[in-house]
Amino acid sequence: MADPRVSAVPVRECGEPLIDIRTESSFLVDPRKQADSDAFHHLRKSLLERLLEAQARLPGGLRFLIIEGYRPPRLQRRYFDDYAARLRAGHPGWPGERIRSAASRFVSPPEIAPHSAGAAVDLTLADADGRELDLGTPVNATPEDSGGACYTDAAGLGEQARTHRRILAQALLAEGFVNYPTEWWHWSFGDRYWALITGAAEARYGTRSHDAAG
Repeated sequence: MADPRVSAVPVRECGEPLIDIRTESSFLVDPRKQADSDAFHHLRKSLLERLLEAQARLPGGLRFLIIEGYRPPRLQRRYFDDYAARLRAGHPGWPGERIRSAASRFVSPPEIAPHSAGAAVDLTLADADGRELDLGTPVNATPEDSGGACYTDAAGLGEQARTHRRILAQALLAEGFVNYPTEWWHWSFGDRYWALITGAAEARYGTRSHDAAG
């Protein structure tokens, strides 16, 4: 995300509202991010519609388990600064630009963050009883803590986890989502990174404040 090509993508804000995904009973919404933000269960309208279509593509008995959607800019800044501080403590000799680049593998710089545009969703798979499936690492595992297993195409995964990741990806790619390759759970549509990856001339969604939800 620190790639200057991402920040160079222009944004033509389309004005779509942030919608509470809990209005769709077919989704399972995990509360683990509730303590940080009461906005986590919102997504842009078109993103929500595409997510419903992607879920319909899953094999019988599987559902998406939504972890986090919209993230307020102030919270994004906190996440980025906290992770950068952790890297700085572990690598005191690294210059500032290397810290920023390394931090951006896992937490987007606040000024371009897809979550703060309501354009990204962190999610995994669950079975018919709502039990979270094995996808190789917990959602939000860092590269350091997971030994790199959080990378979407990480080597050394068990066959079951690899199969689950493939199922997740096939459903979401079919509906136009793109994945951030250091986080198997992170998928977006309409943001700057999506535009760069797909070749779109501009992003559809820019940073929004929480009071835009509704």
